[in-house]
Amino acid sequence: MSGKVCVEPTRASLWTVGAVLRDGLERMPVKPSPHQWKVLRALTACRTGALGGCTYQCQHCHRCHVVAFGCGNRHCPECQGRLAQQWLKQQQSRLLSVPYFHLVFTLPHALNPLIRQNRRALYELLFSAASQTLLEFGQNRFGAEIGLTMVLHTWGQRLDEHYHLHAIVTGGGWDEASGWRQVANTNYLFPIRALSIVYQGKFCEGLQNLRRTGSLEYHGEQAALKKEAAFQQLVREATAQQWVVYAKKPFAGPETVLRYLSNYTHRVGMSSRRILHLDPVTHQVSFRYRDYAHGGKIQVLHLDTGEFARRFCLHILPKGFCKVRHYGLLGNRGREQRLEKVRAAILVAKARVRPQRKTGVTPVSSAQPQMRCPYCGSLHQQLVWVLPRSRRSQPGADTS
Repeated sequence: MSGKVCVEPTRASLWTVGAVLRDGLERMPVKPSPHQWKVLRALTACRTGALGGCTYQCQHCHRCHVVAFGCGNRHCPECQGRLAQQWLKQQQSRLLSVPYFHLVFTLPHALNPLIRQNRRALYELLFSAASQTLLEFGQNRFGAEIGLTMVLHTWGQRLDEHYHLHAIVTGGGWDEASGWRQVANTNYLFPIRALSIVYQGKFCEGLQNLRRTGSLEYHGEQAALKKEAAFQQLVREATAQQWVVYAKKPFAGPETVLRYLSNYTHRVGMSSRRILHLDPVTHQVSFRYRDYAHGGKIQVLHLDTGEFARRFCLHILPKGFCKVRHYGLLGNRGREQRLEKVRAAILVAKARVRPQRKTGVTPVSSAQPQMRCPYCGSLHQQLVWVLPRSRRSQPGADTS
């Protein structure tokens, strides 16, 4: 190996989430849990060389450069692009040539402290209440089973707590006896107000069941909720106003569903592209956010890096928790065989109506980004050495 060696400039050396966390870990106002600490260690080591890397030699200018390894953690914004493309290729075969709708189920902020101490139990309840509501409405309208893909998001634009589910719903349902039944109006699926009422009722019923079975924890500032009167007062505050379920603009077709999924399934609370400045002297970070309370205007928020790290920890999922789930037609058990029958039923249903413009699924490109030499820009790179992981680094990968 000859020539000068250059460590390729990576996002880890600029204003990234990892850089902010490295500055803020020791300044956090609260101590992270062991699981959170493992995730933070992974993100702070991502693409710094601590996890190892590869040395390449350019076949054009014969100079060498090093590409540091990423952490692969599902909470890392630097690693999610590649993982999202891999996931999309798996999901492409599961899309149907039918209309798709986009619904969002939110939880009131009054429940935030309770959720913070019972993440796994209440995330599970959120999925259960929202999915059961949609499947029941599908049966009532179509007399058939609809398909759902649901994605959990826990953050707002300011990296604060905003617990909600994005639901992607098929515009129709399938039944073994009657075949495929599709919506006639591609701008309307279910009555939103009725959805909100049923969803709220199911969640609150599940919450009371968790209370009765002793499945909830109350400690620290929430210790008062051990008393029945205090807990029921919290529930009354949370249900003082009707909960929000809202419908976003329907998808134009399966192609737009794929584009949406690529943006949302692997999104984390903060992306490095939103970070505008990091001052290691004052320990201040500035990032932009969209202020939906004022018409979606772009604003800039300044935070201490310790507070940034604290807020980021709010959105670290429980170990092994699955944040993307499929229900109904798209449920995991027997899905491939079921989808074959559904596609056949859709073809039969479309044959009964006048021919329409073909709406196929745009293939997901499997091409990987090509590596260029940082000196001359050539694409002809040869791997010459694999750099080992630092002994002090821990993998911390959580891709479940």
